[in-house]
This record gives sequence, structure tokens and C-alpha cells, in this order.
Amino acid sequence: MSKVIELIQAELGNSAVLLGDDVTARATSYWDSSPNQALAIIRPETTEQVSAVLKICHQHKQSVVFAGGLTGLVEGAVATNNDIMMSLEKMNQIETVDELDNTVVVQAGAILQQVQEDLAEKGYLFPVDLGARGSCTIGGNIATNAGGVNVLRYGMMRNQVLGLEAVLADGTIISSMNQMLKNNTGYDLKQLFIGSEGTLGVVTRAVLRLYPMPTNQQTVLFAVSSFEAVTKMMQVLRSELAGTLSAYEVMWNNYYRDVTAEGFHRAPLDRDYPYYVLAEAEGVDEASDAERFECMLSAALEEGTILDAVIAKSEADRQALWVVREEFDPVLPAYHYDISMPKRYMDGYVNKLKQQLSAWRDETVAYVFGHVADGNLHVFVTPFHNDIYHDEVDEIVYGCMEGLSGAVSAEHGIGKQKISWLASSRTENEINLMRQLKTMMDPENILNPGAVLEA
Repeated sequence: MSKVIELIQAELGNSAVLLGDDVTARATSYWDSSPNQALAIIRPETTEQVSAVLKICHQHKQSVVFAGGLTGLVEGAVATNNDIMMSLEKMNQIETVDELDNTVVVQAGAILQQVQEDLAEKGYLFPVDLGARGSCTIGGNIATNAGGVNVLRYGMMRNQVLGLEAVLADGTIISSMNQMLKNNTGYDLKQLFIGSEGTLGVVTRAVLRLYPMPTNQQTVLFAVSSFEAVTKMMQVLRSELAGTLSAYEVMWNNYYRDVTAEGFHRAPLDRDYPYYVLAEAEGVDEASDAERFECMLSAALEEGTILDAVIAKSEADRQALWVVREEFDPVLPAYHYDISMPKRYMDGYVNKLKQQLSAWRDETVAYVFGHVADGNLHVFVTPFHNDIYHDEVDEIVYGCMEGLSGAVSAEHGIGKQKISWLASSRTENEINLMRQLKTMMDPENILNPGAVLEA
């Protein structure tokens, strides 16, 4: 047993340190079922314990990888047998809810869905929402600046964080638990940690914004014949719904067709339309909201912009529509991509991508779907051959983005998987500044080494 592990056990107790079979019994990630390879998994219960562990690791130059729900797509929380893994799974409480200022203090290990459900019982909405809600953690959401389906109306995770507490590489605790919307007292230090993927420090607690729970949701799945119609309807809904449009999800035909194939999800609409849009608006007056929603859709159907549509009349109906978009197991395994670009380039990009993939290998298929209204596309490429063709597929997927002012990561981060492509989305001066920050805040390079920036 290493000296570092012995020191941590002495500080936190043996029960806080998992070793051997207790480590390998855990999967590497949601996407990789192979045994976890970490030297040990440390499970602190307080910010002070996190500080004590990092102080020891800093003194002994021991690398630390941070684990949330392990649902990320870019290998940002994959540990080797030289790394200690830190999990905040025992720091999972909602501490306080301030009903006057509409804020909540949450520990970083809290599961997103549990936070959503607990707050909903009190009449509040926490709007960050994604398919991994049942596994991902608040700390992980902050570390990766998570997006999801409600970004159009509420913004990314960054927009929800008023203050946070974090621990630096040397164990220093930075407690910046601001609870105000307005606070211009110097540098906004919390922004250093949001989206930094655990490379500058680990978030242990956060002050999050809350919103009144909408009293109703209007949800529709409709089909259109062109991407021009996709963007036209997006503009119509944003204008006519007066800012209440919260989600606008688009699925290209082959994605919809294959996830609704026999034995998988029930197809709410015929499976032969070119594009499918899942749109949702939130409101407070069900009767008037429903009337306005249906009148708008009827007008679009009459003029031919929409080819067909189905409106959810119950929560069960709503879930049946959302499952088509969110549960994509029928098209897995696949190479996963999470990209963004101005909407005016999307259709041309997808067409070019499919042509180049087909020219590369006849059997290659690109499934495209995503949030679109916020500029985000998800691309799944099959068939999947582990790492055999990963580099070649990367070259095509990212190469087709050249000149489109896009980003190789929209909401999942860089991790270890996209480091070589960071320069295609950020300037040399930006990357140099990132390196300077990393060197200053983690001089021994012990925090998630090899993620975001090359070692």
C-alpha cells in the first residue's frame, strides 16, 4: 500500500478509502463497463476532508481524478492505476432552500434528478435537465458546464450558479457562496471552476438559482420536409410563444426511423418524414396556453410548413414523445460527437458529413439529432469498432466543420478525448492563457492530469 493511501486512511478512516476489489467492482464509466483501474477511490464527507486529501496528494505529487456520475462522453473522469479517484457521492445533500431569494445550497455529489424532484415538491424548478439526470451529479454538471434540453430558455449550468465552494490542488478552500444575482466585487472566481473539468480545483458545494415551477407544459412532435422549415418553425415558436419555448429538439430521419424500429420505441408519427421536431413550451394558464399553442400549430399545418403533428394530451403522452429523443440505445454502440455551430451551417454540414463518411466506408451511418435551437448537434457514427477507426472518424466529423465557426464540444467538455482538437476551436493565445492558469493553480499537475490540456 502506498504511503499516500496510508496517510489518507489515517486522516479520513479506512471506510472512506476503497481498495482492490471494491475499486474494480465499479465500472470505468457509464459507457465503458470494464473495471475501474484507479489506485483507490476516496469518498470524503465534508469540504474539510476534501481539503485534507488534496493537501496530502499535493505534498506527495499524487494525481487525482474526480468522479461524478461518470456519464461524460470525453473520458474526462477515467483513472489509471497511478491515479487516486475522488468521489463526492457521500456529499449529496440539499442543505438549504431560500424561498425569498429563490436559491438553494446543494452539495456537489447530489444527483441531478433527486435535486429536481426534491425541489419540485416545494414548488420550484431547477431547469438544467439532460438524459443522464438519474446518474449525473451537480458537481459534475458544474465541472462540465452541462447543457441539456432547456438551454434555449434558461441557459447552461453556468447561468444557474450564483456561488460555489471549491478546493484547490494544495488543499486551499475557496468559499465563494454568493447568493445574489448582482455582485460585482472584483473577479468572479466561480467562473474559473465552471467548465474546467476538475483541472483547476474540485467543487464541493454550490448556490444555485431556482425558478417557479410551471403549471403546465405544451409538448408537440411534428414533421417537416426541409431544414429550412425546421428553422422557420423555430422562429415562429420563439416569437408566438413570447419566450416560453423551453425546448426545440430536432431529429434527422434515420435517427427517428431506427429508434422507432420494431421492438424499440413506438413511433408517434409515420417514419418517412425528413425531419422531426420535438418542441415544448412552459406556461401558467393551461387553457389559454393550450389554445395559443394549438392555433399556432394549426396555422403551420394549413400553410404546409408542418406535414404532420401529434400533441401530448397527458404526462404519459409527453413521456412517450420524449423517450424517442432521449433513449437512443437502438443506435448504439457508436462513436459519439457533441458539436456546435451557427444554425445557418447545420444542414450543409450534415449533408457533407454523410457524403464523406459514405465515401470513406460504404456501411458507415451518421445519426444526427440535437438541441439545434442553441446551436448544438449530436452525431453518432456507426458501425462502432472501438478505437480502430476512431481517429479516422474524428478527422471526418471535425474536418467537415472547418470554416464554420463551430466548436468541437458544445456541452460535454474536452476531457482526454478531444485535446488534439482543442486548437480548432480556440486560439493559440486562449490556450496559452489556459495553460498559465493551470500552472498557477495546479503547479504539480495533480488535478485530472491529461484532461483539457496536454500534460
